[in-house]
This record gives sequence, structure tokens and C-alpha cells, in this order.
Amino acid sequence: MLKEEKYQKLKDIIKIYLPEDVAVTDIEQDSHFMNHLNINSANLVDIVLDVEDAFDIRLENEDMEKMQTVNDAMAIIDTKLAAK
Repeated sequence: MLKEEKYQKLKDIIKIYLPEDVAVTDIEQDSHFMNHLNINSANLVDIVLDVEDAFDIRLENEDMEKMQTVNDAMAIIDTKLAAK
């Protein structure tokens, strides 16, 4: 899967959990989930679960703690897919 495809797939997951005051166009690679996108911790857990399903990977607690930005999520996804 190409990087752009992974990024689009991740954006499609994130946009479901955006609050009304944040637009899909606000999702950028350096966006911080909580600070920039106003995603709360409960929704961040939902995003993690959806990422696991969408990419057929398993994220550990350490991965979730490191997943602060969209770029972080992409790096973790890449690492997990490479290890498969």
C-alpha cells in the first residue's frame, strides 16, 4: 500500500471523530490529535481500534501513548505493517 493510500485511509478514520468545529481539511500530517483536531481521549481510543481493523495490525499501549500526531500514527502503522 502506498504512503498516500495509507494517509487517506487514516484521514477517513479520523474525520469520523472530528468535533463539529473542526473541518476535514484541518487534518494535516503534523496535526496533533488533541491540540489541533480537538479529539478527546475516548475518541482517540476509537481511532486506535479503527486503525487496528483497517490496517489489520495490533497496537500496544506504548504505541497508543506515542500516537500524538497524524505523522506519529503513520509511522506506527508503517512499523507494524513492516513487521507482518
